[in-house]
Amino acid sequence: MVGSFVSVMPGSLPIVSEKCNYFGVVKNTESRVDEAFGALADPTRRRVVELLGARPYRAGDLARELGTSAPVMSRHLRVLLRAGLVTDERPPDDARARIFSLRADQLAAVSAWLDQVQAHWTEQLGSFRRHVERRSRS
Repeated sequence: MVGSFVSVMPGSLPIVSEKCNYFGVVKNTESRVDEAFGALADPTRRRVVELLGARPYRAGDLARELGTSAPVMSRHLRVLLRAGLVTDERPPDDARARIFSLRADQLAAVSAWLDQVQAHWTEQLGSFRRHVERRSRS
């Protein structure tokens, strides 16, 4: 299974998909959710995600919008990139610029996890309510 994600030619670097880490180990949903929550723990990064939800931004524009310095914004964007919540691309007309966009598919993994937690607690609370109602009738 790992071979389907990583191919290594003699004398070359491994080619790794987004679902694998450097060593070819498939990232499971739990680790992706952990990374996402870790990245979203910071209010500035949450605000970056909100802004990128509206449209793509250059790093400098994000820094100005949030009132931070370029190095601080760079660190926040690096964390969001590592967590897979944002992506970047270089426009063909300016190799120095990077345009950041939100990766909605990664947020969908967080949303799916939250849906599972909500379904679990809805069931637990429903069960508790039925128990209390049975006890009150007795």
